[in-house]
Amino acid sequence: MGAAHRTLSIGIISVIFIIAFEATAVGTAMPVAARELDGIALYAFAFSSYFTTSLFGMVLAGQWSDRSGPLGALTVGIGGVAAGLLFSGTAASMWVFVLGRAVQGLGGGLVIVALYVVVGRAYEERLRPVIMAAFAASWVVPSIVGPLISGTVTEHLGWRWVFLGIPAMVIVPLLVALPEIRRSAGGPVDKDAAPQPFDRRRIRLAFGISLGAGLLQYAAQDLRWLSLVPALVGTALLVPAVRGLLPRGTYLARRGLPAVVLLRGVAAGAFIAAESFVPLMLVTQRGLSPTLAGFSLALGGATWALGSWVQSKARAVPHRERLMVAGMLLVAFSVAAAPAVLIEAVPVWTLAVVWGFGCLGMGLVIGPTSVLLLQLSPPQEAGANSAALQISDALANVVLLAIGGAAFAALGGGSVGAAHAVTGAAGAGPSHPGAFVAVFLPMAAVALVGAWVATRVATTEPTPSPAAKTG
Repeated sequence: MGAAHRTLSIGIISVIFIIAFEATAVGTAMPVAARELDGIALYAFAFSSYFTTSLFGMVLAGQWSDRSGPLGALTVGIGGVAAGLLFSGTAASMWVFVLGRAVQGLGGGLVIVALYVVVGRAYEERLRPVIMAAFAASWVVPSIVGPLISGTVTEHLGWRWVFLGIPAMVIVPLLVALPEIRRSAGGPVDKDAAPQPFDRRRIRLAFGISLGAGLLQYAAQDLRWLSLVPALVGTALLVPAVRGLLPRGTYLARRGLPAVVLLRGVAAGAFIAAESFVPLMLVTQRGLSPTLAGFSLALGGATWALGSWVQSKARAVPHRERLMVAGMLLVAFSVAAAPAVLIEAVPVWTLAVVWGFGCLGMGLVIGPTSVLLLQLSPPQEAGANSAALQISDALANVVLLAIGGAAFAALGGGSVGAAHAVTGAAGAGPSHPGAFVAVFLPMAAVALVGAWVATRVATTEPTPSPAAKTG
């Protein structure tokens, strides 16, 4: 917050603040929206469609930012997020709602990669852990007030106004952040060099990874033999696209950049896939209102920020790897323990405490992966490598949501919404505990794998970036 960075810091933190508020507010309203649109069976789609299209946006933003700076990608991305919210807020069916989430995801993919490029260009290395911790801290207030505001609006005005009201909030980030980004991080790295054309191969791979992820998610939700066709086609598109867009050795957890990219996906995918079902579980199984269900995640904003603050301190740097391992163990514990709330004798408030520990773990992991990524990236490849990190994040979300959604639907989760509409929030609700357990326990196992991957993030040899390799 010194004079050289103050305006830029305020501007980009305000962008993160809006992203955080949107995530917590939309997550609170989502169970009600899905139920009223008769779309509980498509509940996972409402989340995975966002991540699916964001994959394409991330690759596009990486190329765009390396070619001409992050300003254009950030501006278009913020507009896309606003347009998607308006689209979902006016949806008359669940499929139209999902389409709006897809538009929102495209914008979100552009925004997040552009912001990483801004950090890499505008902040010297010693300040990067601090600004990443500030990003995490900007989630605290939205985590507390987001569920309250969203739940109150949902209960008294309707879920649509949650989606329709958020776009007005993007005006402040546009006015504050964009002029300063133009001044401090605009244009290509080498301003004297001729602009490089877009890498058409990477754009094709980005389209392939998005389409493949979408087909895989569709197959997971439509549990029929015919669904094997889109599943196989999706896999055939995903495999070469992933090989071309992520660093070689990523899925072997090769030390250095590949392990960093893999850890980001494992951590985010396991945690977000599980968290997506927490409000639905509390509303349908324990009879909580949308407001109280959203508040169950509020403590997590503070503990996530605490974890990010701990890892940002200079004295934590020598212990970074061990802190990341501990963080993944905390994530595994919280995800595995969350379904205990399905037992009536277990107080509902225990889930908020358990989830707070999981968010503390995420704070210890997510910030360091971002910092390590920028340390391992030459300035001219910061966009491509940032895109690889975010692709791993989003792709893991899509794949694990597909797996969790398929298990949820197979064990009767699709009938939760209809039964809940009959019993009402005041009743005990339908008994489908197995559907939720089948989501949480596999994600806990994935988080345990992440604890091992975290032991391999320390680099011992140079690793090729996705922009410097083929295949």
